[in-house]
Amino acid sequence: MTQTAKPVVNDRRAEYAFHDDLIYLHEAKRGLTRATVEEISALKNEPDWMLQFRLRAYEHFLKRPMPMWTDGLDKIDFDKIVYYRKPSEREERSWDDVPDQIKDTFERLGIPEAERKFLSGVGAQYDSEVVYHSVKEELSKLGVVFMGTDQALIEYPDLFRKYFGTIVPPEDNKFSALNSAVWSGGSFVYVPPGVDVPLPLQAYFRINGENTGQFERTLIIVDEGASVHYIEGCTAPIYATESLHVAVVEVIALPRSKVRYTTIQNWSNDVYNLVTKRAHAYEDSNVEWIDANTGSRKTVKYPSIYLRGRGANADIISVAVGGKGQHQDTGAKAIHLAPDTTSRIVSKSISKDGGRVSYRGHLKVAPGATGVVASVRCDALMLDDMSRSDTYPYIDIQEDDTTMTHEATVGRISADQIFYLMSRGLTENEAQNLIVQGFLEVFTKELPMEYAIEFNRLVKMEMEGALG
Repeated sequence: MTQTAKPVVNDRRAEYAFHDDLIYLHEAKRGLTRATVEEISALKNEPDWMLQFRLRAYEHFLKRPMPMWTDGLDKIDFDKIVYYRKPSEREERSWDDVPDQIKDTFERLGIPEAERKFLSGVGAQYDSEVVYHSVKEELSKLGVVFMGTDQALIEYPDLFRKYFGTIVPPEDNKFSALNSAVWSGGSFVYVPPGVDVPLPLQAYFRINGENTGQFERTLIIVDEGASVHYIEGCTAPIYATESLHVAVVEVIALPRSKVRYTTIQNWSNDVYNLVTKRAHAYEDSNVEWIDANTGSRKTVKYPSIYLRGRGANADIISVAVGGKGQHQDTGAKAIHLAPDTTSRIVSKSISKDGGRVSYRGHLKVAPGATGVVASVRCDALMLDDMSRSDTYPYIDIQEDDTTMTHEATVGRISADQIFYLMSRGLTENEAQNLIVQGFLEVFTKELPMEYAIEFNRLVKMEMEGALG
């Protein structure tokens, strides 16, 4: 196996910057046509209803104009993207059966280590396909399903079809239409009624090939009274040309269930990360979305929770770090459609070296949704005069019986704070890192310990050189 690494300028992401010179089992031609969509469906031997779903989405993608409310998306050249790369013959259940080149990549990303830490389940996606999935035997006996989305379409066709595309339809936006047309891989999770999954299910998504599009589709169904924590991590090597990550995540939290969805994304600076993530929360359910974004050239992502049942609760914590040449356009949405529902949105952002971060939020209280309690807090930290921070809150309250608070702050690290910490023996960068980590503590305290350590390390690498 030959491994190459690109030089990294002003960026210490080298640990994840390697890529594999892999010979793919199948690779679609560059560009998106109707034939591309039909080829992907045929290669997967999908039922006709899925092919028709894809073609419907493809037609909508062509008709839908490019969003103009955020800049930079017009630079994407869809004709240069490879929409499907198949690295492995099939999804493996045993780590020993994964092809050696792919296994080595994920060894370096720590997946077997995660297995050894007794996590409930681990999945790994490499370019277009899921190559590894494992669920602990005792969870399988309880009826917990954790597998690749393509495999779930085959093994659980009725359950799959009942929910697939119901939370995020192809017509939702231009990029959900693109994902729906060419989706491949992703995670499928089903937790039966009353089952508590005690440890996290984990998924890793990696883009390896240059000009690759990754279009995973994740579907999580948590039945009545059940609970689960799902964690995903994303990485990509560094190339000089664009790659595209367009994912769709659908979460169904049925009555009295509890779902926590945690994302830590560390894309390289050439990736366009354009994601639609949404949950429907039913009666007395609780959905928590813990979301962090570092890296990427452009991220457009707003985790959304629709509170559809009385007593449902939404909790969204969003963190973004925007450095040189980056625009993190992130935020959250809480849509109250039922009485006595509650929501909390906390957004933390850091911009440095001329980077840009934007908070774009939507809080809605529909007619009849009485007794709603909602709060939104946006805090932005700018580390220099070149950087930029924007806030675009949209609040639509159509019911008088609502308690709602909104707070927003924008600030700099003060020279007095830095001076005080340096007087206690810290270097200037160490002082800055300590303040930044305190600023992000509302996020890191929600992570499992090993993830909190990793996230703090990523932020520290981002911060190096930000002063002086």
